[in-house]
This record gives sequence, C-alpha cells and structure tokens, in this order.
Amino acid sequence: MSEKIDENKEMAARAAELRATLNHHAHLYYVLDAPTLPDAEYDKLFQELQAIEAAQPALRTPDSPTQRVIGQVLAGFTPVRHAVPMLSIRTETDTEASGAENFDARVRRELGLAAEAPPVEYAAELKFDGLAINLRYERGLLVRAATRGNGETGEDVTQNIRTIGQVPLRLVDVTAPVLEVRGEVYMRRDDFEALNERQRAANEKTFVNPRNTAAGAVRQLDPALVRQRPLSFFAYGLGEVQGWDIPATHSGLLDAFLAMGLPVSADRAVVQGAAGLVAFHQAMGSKRDELPFDIDGIVYKVNSRALQQQLGFVTREPRWAVAHKYPAQEQLTRLNGIEIQVGRTGKLTPVAKLEPVFVGGTTVSNATLHNLFELRRKGVRIGDQVIVRRAGDVIPEIVGKVDTPRPAYVPNFRMPRACPICGSEVVREQGGIDHRCSGGISCPAQRKQAILHFAGRRALDIEGLGDKLVDQLVDGGIVQSLPGLYKLGVAKLAALERMAEKSAQNLVAALEKSKRTTLARFLFGLGIRQVGESTAKDLAKHFGSIDKLMRASVPELLEVRDVGPIVAESIHTFFAQPHNVEVVEQLKAAGLHWDEHDGANADQGPRPLLGKTLVLTGTLPTLSRDAAKELIENAGGKVSGSVSKKTHYVIAGEEAGSKLDKARELGVEVLDEAGLMALLGG
Repeated sequence: MSEKIDENKEMAARAAELRATLNHHAHLYYVLDAPTLPDAEYDKLFQELQAIEAAQPALRTPDSPTQRVIGQVLAGFTPVRHAVPMLSIRTETDTEASGAENFDARVRRELGLAAEAPPVEYAAELKFDGLAINLRYERGLLVRAATRGNGETGEDVTQNIRTIGQVPLRLVDVTAPVLEVRGEVYMRRDDFEALNERQRAANEKTFVNPRNTAAGAVRQLDPALVRQRPLSFFAYGLGEVQGWDIPATHSGLLDAFLAMGLPVSADRAVVQGAAGLVAFHQAMGSKRDELPFDIDGIVYKVNSRALQQQLGFVTREPRWAVAHKYPAQEQLTRLNGIEIQVGRTGKLTPVAKLEPVFVGGTTVSNATLHNLFELRRKGVRIGDQVIVRRAGDVIPEIVGKVDTPRPAYVPNFRMPRACPICGSEVVREQGGIDHRCSGGISCPAQRKQAILHFAGRRALDIEGLGDKLVDQLVDGGIVQSLPGLYKLGVAKLAALERMAEKSAQNLVAALEKSKRTTLARFLFGLGIRQVGESTAKDLAKHFGSIDKLMRASVPELLEVRDVGPIVAESIHTFFAQPHNVEVVEQLKAAGLHWDEHDGANADQGPRPLLGKTLVLTGTLPTLSRDAAKELIENAGGKVSGSVSKKTHYVIAGEEAGSKLDKARELGVEVLDEAGLMALLGG
C-alpha cells in the first residue's frame, strides 16, 4: 500500500514538473520568440504528461498544457455580461500630425493646463487590427474568455482562446481573486498568407484579410477548427480587478503584464506632449510595412492613472485616450482590365489593372488575382467595382467586388493557350489550379530561375554563379539562354561591376569543369516540371541516353519507376517544345558530356542497397545529408523522409529526433555512420 502511495506522489511530482517545464518553454516560444528546446523534445515531454494524466485523471489541472487541445463542438455561445463594460475609444480620422496635436490640446484644456505648463506624459502604442477579448483570471488561473460584443455583453469563447499558445492558462505570481486582462486576438501576415496558400492549393475559398479571419476563427463553434487558424494575442488593458494593486501608470501596467507572462507589443513608448505623439505616429507609420501584423493606427493614452480618473469619460468614451488612424488598407476602385504575368517558375498569374487608388499609404494600379479559379470564385469581371487590399509588403490583391448590376454582358476572363512571353503551350496539371508556361529554360520570364537552378550544387554545380551575378548577366543581355553561359570569357566577366579578374577566372574554370557531368545531373538541371533529383536518376537509369528520353512517348515514360501520369505528361510536354530540344542540342555542342547508354550509375559496380529503404536523421560525423543520400542512391537504395514498417534502416547521427523514436517503436534497425559505410561495403 505504501509503495502505491509513493508511486502516486512520484507521478504527481513529475506531472507538476512537466507542467512547469512545458509552460516555461511555451512562453519562450510563443511570447518571447526565443525557443531553447527542440520541437521533438517538447513533444516527448508533452506526451509523457498526457500519459500521466490518462493514468491519473485527478492530476489533470486546468492550467495543464494538455488542456489547450480539448473542447467539444458547441451548439452556440453563452452570453457573458462584462463586470466592467468594454468601451470603445474615440477615433481621430485626421491622419496627419494635426490629429495628435488636436488630442493633446483637448487633454490640456480638460486638465486646465496653462500654455507654459510642462507637457503631458503619454503612453503611445499600436492599434492592432483584430478582435478585442476579455480574459478573466481568478487567483491567476484563466477561467473565462469573452468577446467585446456590444460592450456590455459578449460571448463566451474560452475553449477557442485556450488554443492560442500566447495566452497563458496561469499567470506568473498572481494570486488576486480577480484580474481581467483585455487585449487583441490577431493573425500575423505571414500566417495569413500561408493559410491562404494552403486554401488555394486545396482549391478552397481564401480569406479576405487577417482581421476578419481572426475574428471568424474566434467565433468558430468547433475548437478543432480554431487550432487550424494560427492566432496570436497582445495584452493592453484591464477589466475588473479585485485584490491587485494597479500600477500608477499605463506603461507600468504593460510592464506588469510582461512579468505575468502575458505578451505585450514591444512597439510602445512613453512620450512627452504633442511633439512626442507626432514623432511616434510618424515612426510607426514608416515601420508599418515591416511589422509582421496589421495595424490601422496608434493609440495614445494619458500615462498617469490619476490624470485618467481626473479626465473621466464623455458619452462612454474616455477623454484620456484616442486612436489616431493611418490611411485605410482597403479601398474601392474599378477593374479596367486583366493582364497575364509570367513568374520565374513559369506560373501564369492574372493581374488586375486598376483605376489608380490610394490604399495602405501608396497609390496602387495593379493587384494580383492569384489564379483563374480564385478569380472565378470571386466573380470578378472587367468593369466591376472591386475591393483592393494592400497591407505591409504583401502584394496588393483583389479581395472581392461590390455587388452592383453590370450595364452590359461581360464575358468571363479566360487564360491564354500560349505563353504571352515566349509563345510556348500553357498547361495545367491534372488536378492542379495553376496554369504554367511549358517553355521552361527557353522562356525569357523564367531565364534567371532556370540559370540558377542549372548552376545549383545538385545540378551542374557551377561555383560562383549566384543570384547577383545572374541578375547582371540577364539584365545586361549578356546571357539569354543556358548555352550562353559557356560563351562567357574572362574579359567579358571582369568588365562587370564588382567582378575581379580572379573571380572571373574562377567562374570560367567552374563552367569548364561543369561540362563533365552525369546524365542525371543534366536532366535535373534542365528544370523540367515535376522532375526532382530522384526522378532524374530513374530516367537516366531507364533510358541511358538523352536522345532516347527526348523521343519517349507518355506510355514509355510510364514504364519508369515512380513515374506517374502527371510526371510523364510534364516530361513529354517539355521535350515536345522544339526550343527546349534546341537548348539541349546547343548545350551538347558547347561541350557538355556524360557517358551515354549507362545512365547515372553505370560505373558504380555492386549495388548492395538495391530495394532497400533508408531514413536519415540527425547530424552524421563526416557526411552531409546530401552526401549520405547520394551514396545510398548510388548503391541502389531509396532515401525516405519518414519512418514506417517498410523502412529497412534508420541512419542516426547527433541530435536525432522523433524519427529515431519511431524506429525504436517499430523495431527498425538503427545504424550510425560507420554502420552505413559497412552496408555500402567500405
């Protein structure tokens, strides 16, 4: 019996230790953006805590990290009456310096300050473009989260807010009976763009802007869907408070929030008078595009709480605070036309030609429509009044249209059948949403990308041919195709800006060295859509000759290992373009050569790993990941990115992660670098 008690005590102590450790590392990751624990290690600790709580449900506490992922689908939200109303603040729509000056003048007038009196001290912070939330903590534990609603009554969204990693489930060193924290749930721009990219890839509806997406996520009835929306949080104010000494200044309050483990924006300042407000507004306006999230203005607050109380409220708005706006990031304008832009990878993107409109701090006349399917889904046609959005460094885009009758029939926009740049056939892969130019290496729009890919380490490995030099060569009209690289001489290269003669000599030598390659590397370097390193090696092994490959039909291509209908069609389409065949012939004429009829591996002798699947994890003592992969593939093996029952060996180095754990779980043989070399025969 005593042994059981001791075991329970040990489990309780371990659970408490795990909760503290996981909460600490979650704070480092989500709030401070300074993680110190690898994801795999965090996951192991998290799973250990889950196992303990499953065995001993009594040890499961409301602030346990495991409780962020629970929650049932709701039939609706429960109304929550705010103990302290969530009031709005006055908006100053004058976006110039005079907007800040007017606010300071009003404050000084209300306080009865003479002209010669010292300037008023203000706390200046960002006005986040998200959804206001009230978090209620009782004795430091999060017990409820509610939306603003009408200011008096909001909605209980606790289970959704618990999924946000930045919201602490327990505050640090806070024992007050009640402490309500107010802040903003928002979505970062990069998270928003990534979310929309996933939606586009799945051919699903995209979201209009980060603000609406964040607000919609918070009000989802299924918390599992909320977890798929990457939300963030900043704290900035108080609601009801019982048993906690409120700091004397607003800036002190934000400092106290940080100490509690709450996220607070670093872009804030204590400033003096109107001049300080204007300077902060201008500084943040200049920085606005660099911020990782949307703002639509600055909030100024009299810093002293005593002065705030003296100023009071007028028509439910505080006299001591104001929101100073920036130019809107969404505006209405007319869609005058649609043109096609061909990107570096051959993707055709419809671009809206707009009636110029001032939005997000600049005049916009072009905006992306992403792809034909999204254009159709939004129902946009030439002549429509459309909503254009520009936020930060995100490319302006059409997010919707105004539903007004069209004066006459306007046909739907259609994608061209030929590339507007090079005339090559435009193709769309089966099941895909993007239209692409099939010209590849011969299309001027894709020239820079084609050269960089061709020169890459895994292709022709032309050392010294980087982005900036390729820009100079292409923009200066010096190189217009891949064969043109091999016409470069030392004198021509040395004449380029920032190109020393020694560097020019090295590049010419690297180009000469690259002429002796393998068929697999050459095929990969051509940049054929859907043809990666592995497929290039399979093609080289199967056909052994570039001429045979160029003549191959789709059925013949389907005979190659791991080549399916989409890949086969892509290869066939590429070589069906006469200009692509011409590029290959010109490269051969320039001196590029390899051993025909023997594929990529004819000179390798025995292939001890034929039919074996291996997984690489961690850092090996002497071999890079690429070198180890090449050795395995040359020996006939296949390198997989994940461990399964079909895996024959896992090659593990230092800091091996979850793949090593999976291998042990499945009983897959684990080897080190020496073991790999033994398999290879030396």
